[in-house]
Amino acid sequence: MPKVNIVKKSTDTDMTPFVDVAFLILSFFIMATKFKPAEAVPITTPNSVSSQKLPENDAVLISIDKDDKVYFSIMAKNDPQIAVDIIKGAAQARNIPVSDAQAKNYFPGDMIGVPFNKLGAFLAMSNDDKKKYVQEGIPVKDSANNELYYWIAATRTAFAGKPLKYLIKGDNVSKFPAFQAVIEALKKNDEQKYNLVTMPEGAPEGSELWRERNQ
Repeated sequence: MPKVNIVKKSTDTDMTPFVDVAFLILSFFIMATKFKPAEAVPITTPNSVSSQKLPENDAVLISIDKDDKVYFSIMAKNDPQIAVDIIKGAAQARNIPVSDAQAKNYFPGDMIGVPFNKLGAFLAMSNDDKKKYVQEGIPVKDSANNELYYWIAATRTAFAGKPLKYLIKGDNVSKFPAFQAVIEALKKNDEQKYNLVTMPEGAPEGSELWRERNQ
């Protein structure tokens, strides 16, 4: 019986198509991913073991920086019209003219830290100009003219009948009077509940939260 010679084929695989596919996938993710922009005002918060994430909707964020400047952010990415209603409602309460175009130029989550008499001009700026502009903070120190009160009042009206969270984010070195002024603005609007924003850290080993996370 004649011997059959089996033709040996090379086991080498051409990886070129795989490399092309990998670069295509990488390019897709780079172009499709929306990276979180850097904060206009850096704020270093105290640490805590809280595991709750910062909401992006149905909330307002009141920030206090290291210089005790107060800023107001509207977290309403799912419904930008609420941000427009809050801005126009707050400005109207102070008899400040703000157009629809100016109000719609606000991107939910951005910080507003100017007095009402400069609000229209600030909103009319381009995003690049807003980043360069040094905001002086919302006036809150004078209890008789605490402008944060009007922002919170307009928020209550815009969110009437809807769930809403108040978040306070204070810098490690911010002073108590600024924090107290923020709380007073909430109290004047009959808002007694709020959440403090902190920097999350690991739960102490052996604690109930540690055991829950490691189950």
